[in-house]
Amino acid sequence: MVKRLFDLTGKVALVTGAGQGLGRGYACALAGAGASVVCLDKDLAAARQTMEMIKQENARSEAVQCDITDLASIKEALKSIMDSYGRLDILVNNAGVEIAEEILEVTQEHYDRIMSVNLKGLFFVAQEAARYMITQKSGKIINQGSLGSFIGLSGSSVYCATKGGVLQFTKTLSIELARHNIQVNAIAPGYFRTSMTEPFFQNPDHCKWIEERIPAGRVGTAEDLAGTVVFLASSASDYITGQTIVVDGGWLAS
Repeated sequence: MVKRLFDLTGKVALVTGAGQGLGRGYACALAGAGASVVCLDKDLAAARQTMEMIKQENARSEAVQCDITDLASIKEALKSIMDSYGRLDILVNNAGVEIAEEILEVTQEHYDRIMSVNLKGLFFVAQEAARYMITQKSGKIINQGSLGSFIGLSGSSVYCATKGGVLQFTKTLSIELARHNIQVNAIAPGYFRTSMTEPFFQNPDHCKWIEERIPAGRVGTAEDLAGTVVFLASSASDYITGQTIVVDGGWLAS
């Protein structure tokens, strides 16, 4: 019985930003639990690499190119998924960007870029997915939060603003969609070493500050998020909505 609670066999999952980093980890975790996984990324070649990794494990997957800052591109991508699979059960709204700089260095171009991907893009992907999930009267939406959803981080003013917005959007969307049997939650990873966060680790002082504050004694890996994303995507979380689960090795608690 417990095992079946986490079984995603027959489910169709969409992971944005699946071409690398945590998105790739989410995609592989969902496939490992039995889901068919659509790997969506602006970089189609990267999405295909993730797709091939999943297929090597004898799971169904495909790669779809999409720019989530473009509403027409979102609609086209979601329609193609519905045409191929006939349903969408899980959305992992993972795609995000960061440009680390002090507030006086932030340009309008950088501001718009971060906002367009992390908040606007996430919002409209969720909106489009919700249209289909409402029709089928079920679904799981999992948004990507951050430590920056809860605290301020120097050099990340715009990023933290978007991630704070993700937390509030998750709560509001969960209320609106609850009557349709759709659960909306978020995952807030701590410090994980990816291409986006690598600049932080290249700075010796910043790297030391990060590592010394993690009670678990190490930075996170994609595997550390696998259980959380499968839990939130499965029937095990059917009565949980509007929540954000922090996965950070104890960093925030300390």
